[in-house]
Amino acid sequence: MDSKKELVVPRIENGTVIDHIPTTAVYKVIRILGLEKYQDQVLIGNFLNSDKLGKKGIIKINNKHFTKEEISKIALVAPYATIIDIKDFAVTEKFATEIPDHIENFVKCANPKCITNFEQIPTKFDIVDKSNLKMKCHYCEKFTTKDTMVIIDK
Repeated sequence: MDSKKELVVPRIENGTVIDHIPTTAVYKVIRILGLEKYQDQVLIGNFLNSDKLGKKGIIKINNKHFTKEEISKIALVAPYATIIDIKDFAVTEKFATEIPDHIENFVKCANPKCITNFEQIPTKFDIVDKSNLKMKCHYCEKFTTKDTMVIIDK
């Protein structure tokens, strides 16, 4: 008898699986989606073996399906993560996240003098470089990058 045992994570009947999350982004995804407050089953795995990434994270959320805006948020911190929609234990849709061309009201402008940091104006950015995540503020035209990006808590 083999003394090594593998922990098996249960399948979800209905909900969403976010797979192929970079290990450094798992808790960022949880935070930006507000999953720490979600009142149903959320299964989190990190530093799991992955042929694609070496190591990866995965999040399974029971009875939750994400909006286009939420998927855009995921893409900003976990580009190319895989979204898997589950209904009645079957995969109904599976796709990789994509960084959108424009984002509104969920990233703070890195320019401390930007009007969005002083008044209640929703932030707006155009993504000018998706591979390095560089975005240009609609108001002050300064750049925010993945290194200076701060997600707005709602």
